Amino acid sequence: MERIVSPNEPKLSTAGQESLPPLSIGLWRHRNVLDLDDFLSDEIALVFEIADGMVEVLARDVKKVPTLRGRTIAIMFYEPSTRTRASFELAAKYLGADTVSLDSAKSSVAKGESLIDSLRTLQALEVNTIIIRHPCSGAPYIAAQHLQTSVINAGDGCHAHPSQGLLDLYTIKRKFGDLKGRKVVIIGDIMHSRVARSNIWGTRSTGLHVVLCAPKTFIPQGMPEMLEKCGLDHVSIEHNLDHALEGADVVMPLRLQKERQQSGFISSIREYVRLYQVNGERLKKAGPDVIVMHPGPMNEGVEISHDVAYCNSSLIEQQVTNGVAIRMALLYLVSGVRN
Repeated sequence: MERIVSPNEPKLSTAGQESLPPLSIGLWRHRNVLDLDDFLSDEIALVFEIADGMVEVLARDVKKVPTLRGRTIAIMFYEPSTRTRASFELAAKYLGADTVSLDSAKSSVAKGESLIDSLRTLQALEVNTIIIRHPCSGAPYIAAQHLQTSVINAGDGCHAHPSQGLLDLYTIKRKFGDLKGRKVVIIGDIMHSRVARSNIWGTRSTGLHVVLCAPKTFIPQGMPEMLEKCGLDHVSIEHNLDHALEGADVVMPLRLQKERQQSGFISSIREYVRLYQVNGERLKKAGPDVIVMHPGPMNEGVEISHDVAYCNSSLIEQQVTNGVAIRMALLYLVSGVRN
């Protein structure tokens, strides 16, 4: 898609006001952000370049620029969320946009209004960007097919969570700089994790080696063949956590969801903790400069021990901060793209 610059495109510089550093966005070609499988490595690098500028904004006493002044951003969450929802709201407000936050339980959805009808209503109200989280995989794709308004996927079912994948990779890059040869271990329920899927796509062409570690019941059937078919040869699968952690640079346990605990995917919580919890003793097997990450929310004492969650190697809180910068970058980028 060729990028067409709108005459009304928001500028990063406004006379008489503090602004962001000048940036080049000629590489950007996305009206929507639905997943990372169609992102080129140069586009991810561009998101990071802009996020660096946003980090500068977040370090100021007044965390606000007029970049998206006059724009309206709608936040539609059909699932509970703390980190993602709050960071998108802050990202929009820090960029000067007006926000509309919709709770499905208190909207016309509760009266039977369809997703598409709700979205078209927002488009008719001239909302510029819609951020959507939905329990059904593919819902943001359906939204994008029916709208001219830009759509950002904030998590859809078990499918994708692109902004989380970007902020995770951004956190790793800010820590290590050169990613080539680094080992990332993602541990837990890979089958149902939208975070794991977006991380798999986001880390390709980075030089990172990703190890997925989980019980066999948490690895999708046929996944090795799928990885090979998609050319994702930077990803491997390991069922033994002690082996997976050897020499790891990044360790990322995933939340063990309660519904999985009761669905026969694991024999017991105690067994899962014994075999797959990231604790202080296990972390010693990793590399000397290992960092610990977690997409949140954490079940302390289950997939991660308290001492590891808050150790000096933990960048979990930094992920939250980086999430605001990444989402600011995405909101800025989609605001200037038209069909």
